[in-house]
Amino acid sequence: MAGIGLSLYPGFAHQTGRTERNAASEGELASLRTASAWLNSPPLTAADLLGKVVLIDVWTYTCVNWLRTLPYVRAWAEKYKTQGLVVIGVHCPEFPFEHDLENVRRAAKDMRVTYPIAVDNDFAIWRAFENNYWPALYLLDGAGRVRYKHFGEEAYGPSERNIQRLLRDAGTRGVGSELVSVAAQGAEVGADWGSLKSPESYVGYGRAENFASLGGAAVDERHVYVAPARLRLNQWALSGDWTVSQGATALSKPNGRISYCFHARDLNLVMGPTARGVPVRFRVLVDGQPPGAAHGVDVDDQGTGSVVDQRLYQLIRQSGPIVDRQFTIEFLDAGAEAFVFTFG
Repeated sequence: MAGIGLSLYPGFAHQTGRTERNAASEGELASLRTASAWLNSPPLTAADLLGKVVLIDVWTYTCVNWLRTLPYVRAWAEKYKTQGLVVIGVHCPEFPFEHDLENVRRAAKDMRVTYPIAVDNDFAIWRAFENNYWPALYLLDGAGRVRYKHFGEEAYGPSERNIQRLLRDAGTRGVGSELVSVAAQGAEVGADWGSLKSPESYVGYGRAENFASLGGAAVDERHVYVAPARLRLNQWALSGDWTVSQGATALSKPNGRISYCFHARDLNLVMGPTARGVPVRFRVLVDGQPPGAAHGVDVDDQGTGSVVDQRLYQLIRQSGPIVDRQFTIEFLDAGAEAFVFTFG
């Protein structure tokens, strides 16, 4: 989730400001020919898909809202692949590094996305569907008409029932009414909406809010920051030698910190090394202490970890009562770049 001018997780979807009109006069599936690359499949066209029920899943690999839908999309692709359903993931990048085909290829492999992927770096397929969200599901019948759509998380039962309905309408026999059951792990586990009081927070000045370092931000130049002694809920601060740019914040010297006062079960951070293949060590603290049992999948109980790839890192997952906590990540090496905090 994220986007332009959003309140706290509205509709559990990540919205953008892209509103250009439909570019596919022959139908939305015709826009598949504009994909800049395909993964897991040769290029697919509207003609290839004639007579098939097609599920278009619009995603970008760092989006936590999409990650939490992925167990269901994977399960539907597997369950219905012999009954006429074709699942196509349309990858539309949010961050510059998500335009890199090798990053997308690695992420798809790591996340076990085995169905066809259309890489939509120019957002042509996105515009053809008049889309504004990550994630977004579009279900099309055998004639290529959109018959169902859903934006964001949840609604897994209604979405699968519509898959079943369109498969039956297409003449597929033996389509049952039972729904898939998934056992999500790590960042794919659904959010704890009842305790979630922290919104996604960008750390580039283009969309940053609630920045609390003393003296404010010095944009597009190196600056040594000092964090205040205390942060209020959903404030964040830098300490150390950082460069704050429009889309990200990069560390110039070792031992720089980012602190955030959050209220959520999970805390994630999209980040990566500024130089490909050069890992950056880090450690995280919660209220000044190692996270222990509250560590996320990308750190150990002492809070230590390493930034290797440009992706979402799950740093905290709490199991006890959820209250305001102060999170700190300290990078032990220079060369880390942070993009956005997300929560669950």
